[in-house]
Amino acid sequence: MPPAHRPDDPVPADAAPVTIAPLHDIVVIGGSAGAVAPLRAILASLPPGSRASVLVVLHMASGGSLAARLGPNPGPLPLVPAEDGTAIQPGRVYLAAADRHLLVEPGLIRLGHGPRENTSRPAIDALFRSAALAYGPRVVGVLLSGFLHDGAAGLDAIKARGGLALVQDPDEAEAPDMPRSALVAVPADACAPTGGLGAALARLVARPPGAPGAVPEDLALEVAIAAGRPSESLAETMGRSADPAPITCPDCGGVLSQLRQGRVLRFRCQIGHAYTAEALAGTHGDAIEDALRIALRIVKERADLVGRMAADAGRRGNAQMAGIYAERAREYDGHVRTIRRALRRGSEG
Repeated sequence: MPPAHRPDDPVPADAAPVTIAPLHDIVVIGGSAGAVAPLRAILASLPPGSRASVLVVLHMASGGSLAARLGPNPGPLPLVPAEDGTAIQPGRVYLAAADRHLLVEPGLIRLGHGPRENTSRPAIDALFRSAALAYGPRVVGVLLSGFLHDGAAGLDAIKARGGLALVQDPDEAEAPDMPRSALVAVPADACAPTGGLGAALARLVARPPGAPGAVPEDLALEVAIAAGRPSESLAETMGRSADPAPITCPDCGGVLSQLRQGRVLRFRCQIGHAYTAEALAGTHGDAIEDALRIALRIVKERADLVGRMAADAGRRGNAQMAGIYAERAREYDGHVRTIRRALRRGSEG
């Protein structure tokens, strides 16, 4: 029987090299309304010696602080405010800065001032896409509670590159829109309630990565747009990868084009503002409601004015004009009732 090998013995020259099984060591997390509690649950579950690098985007107001929203000591890993050019290290949680897209390149963090996506900067889709481009199958994307539909297209890019997707259970999310839209668009690898997100993430991180998927067409360009440095004219790019749509960009008033890439219906203008169809519909819905409220005020004022004109004509003995103005006032009152019904239907639906 050969002698036992002691740890301090020299390693034979012909010995097989010791390898460490690769892991999903890039974890990107996104959320919005209602996401602080599940995010804290995830951070609390991370082991102190984790080899994963965690990057977090939560929608926030300009000037807001994600660290302040999380509070002190949410977990064993240190929280690091993201700064442009910072080297990505394992066992760190990098938090997005307000009004900057949090992006990654191989080994580095980048902060971008490109156009808003789904009305947000930082945007979840921007982080997820950059991680998919830089790290492919090593990425786990985690989407938490939130309104509207940021994150679904980014998860689609992560899956296309061979990464994994974890989605909070929309049935127990405070704001179910984002996780629900992601589950419709993307085959998630796990879906868990708040209390099970940490365990589900641990299982996914421990899986060995598969082969990298092909880089989707224009993925690098979309990452460059978020960084604020597209390498070519967006007008030329839109002609190759998108079809013009008779829809106006809510941000700049330009023409939107429907992107052909991916499983999520999306639009982008020539400035670079991007929307999922659901986010765009929500934005247009808000604009319609605002327009209806303005119309209601104007028509009510017109009805009041014409009513006063009818009363004045009656006092002066001009019955004919009084009748004409009174009829107009009744018409405007009818318009007021119609607009109010439309506003009620919008608030109910």
